[in-house]
Amino acid sequence: MSGPEEGWEVLAPDDPRAAHRPGDRDLAAALVAGAALPAALEPVRTRVLALCRGGADPLARDTLPDHLTASAVVVAPDRGVLLLHHRKLGRWFQPGGHVDGDGNLLAAAVREAVEETGLDDLAPVLPAVDLDVHDVAYPDGSFHVHHDLRFLLLAPSGAEAAHNEESTGARWVRAEADLDALDADASTRRLVVRGLAVAAALGP
Repeated sequence: MSGPEEGWEVLAPDDPRAAHRPGDRDLAAALVAGAALPAALEPVRTRVLALCRGGADPLARDTLPDHLTASAVVVAPDRGVLLLHHRKLGRWFQPGGHVDGDGNLLAAAVREAVEETGLDDLAPVLPAVDLDVHDVAYPDGSFHVHHDLRFLLLAPSGAEAAHNEESTGARWVRAEADLDALDADASTRRLVVRGLAVAAALGP
């Protein structure tokens, strides 16, 4: 099912484009290259594509310090965007994480979202809606740089999210005041705004 003139496409559950593709670095690079990004994020795209095409395996979490991750802005029409309170980092973020060798970053984002929210009826949207490179410093002293490709996943009305052991809470947010209350960082705020805008463009 295609979206409006922006070119968004909501994938059916059995769409092969949402299937896992272990080791497929070319697909990972293609998804980054095809992401629908504003001009301000083009330097970020260039940096992430260089990682995809470099010598070390960007799909492996033990490739340090830089590796690919995938995450999801989960939007329900009556609830807004779902954020989780990360247990280790103590901040509110979208669901997502390491791709663990999966070159289909969309499939990895869906997997992470299902595992972290308990929602198993999420409809993925192509292309990706955001891209971010950020440092992650864990309390144990470890340090990674996550090159995170972010996809919109649509949840049904009335969705009731849970959270797994990686998080201590789940909240639906929609307004700037919601993000202020959670002390959300600039990247998370950008993603929430982007996710809501694309979901609105797709319509009911």
